[in-house]
Amino acid sequence: RIQILFEQGMICVRRYPISAFLRQFTPQQRQAHITVLGRSFERDEDTNVTDHIIQHTERKLHLQPHHPIQIVKQRIVENMQAKYLWNNRSPLFSHHENISPIVFRSQNFDELLVPADHVSRQKQDNYFLTTDLMLRAHMTCHDSDLIKSGLDAFLSTGDVYRRDTIDRTHYPVFHQMDGVRLFSPWELEEFAKDPKKFSAFANDRDSSEKQGCHSDEAVKILEYSLKSTLVGLVQSLFGRCKYKWVETTFPFTHPSWELEVLYQDEWLEVLGCGVLKQDILLKSAVPNKLGWAFGLGLERLAMAMYDIPDIRLFWTRDPRFLEQFKMDNIHRPFKFVPYSNFTARTRDIAFWIPPNFQENDFYDFVRNSMPADTVEDIKLIDDFTNGDRRSHCYRLTYRAWDRHLTVDEANALHDVLVKNVKSVIGGEVR
Repeated sequence: RIQILFEQGMICVRRYPISAFLRQFTPQQRQAHITVLGRSFERDEDTNVTDHIIQHTERKLHLQPHHPIQIVKQRIVENMQAKYLWNNRSPLFSHHENISPIVFRSQNFDELLVPADHVSRQKQDNYFLTTDLMLRAHMTCHDSDLIKSGLDAFLSTGDVYRRDTIDRTHYPVFHQMDGVRLFSPWELEEFAKDPKKFSAFANDRDSSEKQGCHSDEAVKILEYSLKSTLVGLVQSLFGRCKYKWVETTFPFTHPSWELEVLYQDEWLEVLGCGVLKQDILLKSAVPNKLGWAFGLGLERLAMAMYDIPDIRLFWTRDPRFLEQFKMDNIHRPFKFVPYSNFTARTRDIAFWIPPNFQENDFYDFVRNSMPADTVEDIKLIDDFTNGDRRSHCYRLTYRAWDRHLTVDEANALHDVLVKNVKSVIGGEVR
């Protein structure tokens, strides 16, 4: 029996009864309460947040100086606040980056007009503290409150949480920035073809092009303002580059678009945006204003801008990663220099899946069982049915970023999963 520990940036193997290490993954041993950011919550039938996720709520990478997430955030904020000013030359956009990630379910969904049957509401995709409280899945959930506070132009940045697969580009915690700009009709009027005849609102039916309550000309003005703002922002990050707009749908904007840039000969989606649904503004006590909003992921931008190959690297405390981003000029071109190419170890696990099995339950089990995100990738390699029973076989890639994993260490890590998959998620190993 051996125990795998993560101490001082190194993976250590110690002779120790493994049962003591494994007990933390047994559901019966869970405490009746969980503590997140100093607040205690009583577990209920919807609680699914794991210790692994709770630990990440304290990190707040977007506030850490010289971290690539903080650098990308700073570049965006500087661009928006330098380019868009009030008449007194003060920044138009305020910035809010210390908002707690603990929100009501209604904030995350209802206030943003997310339909009751929308896939994004599912428990398998979110982290719930209780039936009513959760870790936010997007920064957009704060837009309504910030609008109610009297803000017309703001940026908000923070950590967001979504249950997700395990590979080099996905992680259950990442960082988003949202932006909102509201206009009074008289502000749009000055861009109209005939200001005297301009009307921001209409009484039409909703269509694929616009909301029925907005006039055609108002939507065109909003679209131009939104797209010109975001093209300028993206070019401040990537330089002059080819880009394209792709029509899409979001519950809280219409019309909506995604912006893609041509990066290293491939189209890269960098953000989503659109004209705010008027119902959101009505519920936010500003019925006579119109506006647009956008949201972007900081990890996606940082990985592209700095050639960071694995999303797990953002969470390392290894100075070989962090020291590279201590730069005097954050605007100069820079590429991350990999410092390791350590051996990958692959292991397979096959088990009969229980009723109502969700793959994200398995991914959370793996993340919560492994020290320091040692699992780099998981792939489903076999889906087998025998009568009324169904089996999945997954191939796991183990790789540490600070040293080689020995065969014995990889075996010991994998044994944790094999011995606990039944007690934790109900899977019977084949």
